[in-house]
Amino acid sequence: MKALSWIATLGLVVAGILLLVAPSHAADFSPTRFTVTDNGTANKPDVVLIPGLSSSKAVWDDEAKLLAPNYRLHIVQVAGFAGAPAGPNATGTILPGIVEELHQYIVAAKMHPVVMGHSLGGLLGLMLADKHPEDVSKLIIVDSLPFYTVLFAPDATAESAKPMAEMMKAQLIGLPADQFAAMAPQSAAMMVNNAAAQKLVAAMALASDRTVFADAMAEDMTTDLRGEVATIKTPTLMLYPYDATAVPDVAKIDVVYQTAYKPMPNVKLVRIDDSRHFIMYDQPAKFDAVVEGFLK
Repeated sequence: MKALSWIATLGLVVAGILLLVAPSHAADFSPTRFTVTDNGTANKPDVVLIPGLSSSKAVWDDEAKLLAPNYRLHIVQVAGFAGAPAGPNATGTILPGIVEELHQYIVAAKMHPVVMGHSLGGLLGLMLADKHPEDVSKLIIVDSLPFYTVLFAPDATAESAKPMAEMMKAQLIGLPADQFAAMAPQSAAMMVNNAAAQKLVAAMALASDRTVFADAMAEDMTTDLRGEVATIKTPTLMLYPYDATAVPDVAKIDVVYQTAYKPMPNVKLVRIDDSRHFIMYDQPAKFDAVVEGFLK
């Protein structure tokens, strides 16, 4: 779990700008694997925001306030994560179903959005751009890889990763509640430096449906898009963190991401220093500056 934790699963309105909660313009399609908060400014460019493994849509709250005046936001909450009812994610595979429902939501809304995903949400964005490239105008990936498992098993394949993924899934599901509660703050501290955010991240994990959490983690570990990234032509911004207290040699971090995304034709990689996995919490100003620069 340490490897997973390390890197791999609206408050007040600024300056008096009203943050609209508008009726969905995809009312003729109701997703079952996630819910969507539709807000921001109507008749502006659409941005779909997807949180990561066990995360709440609340991870986007601060960024949403900054984007709301100039974009219409569709903020996803995955069923089973952070207290949301598990719904159909409780059984069977999860990620392909989410991708198909994202596609249906986008088609029903008749939009061509930017898709921004963190961690597992970034993988979902890649999967969507691969399978339905017509859906995505731009893609923003926040600390995610085409094949997560190479972080701790460089020679792994999707097939060879299955036994390890199943073992980790069984351990996570079988962990007694008190041990899981004790582990959550430790894992959160490895994923984010911001002390207040550590509490939020831990609370999200504790509120998640344990089976959905574990199943999604195992699917993340066995989803390999390394062969597909070369054909994903969507203009993409890839943000990744660097924390010298975790890995002193920055070159080791750079090579992981640069190697993973080298085959992708239209990707721009940006490293955000002094941050861990939740870049939006550790370096919010730098994060927003890069994101808004790419959007514009």
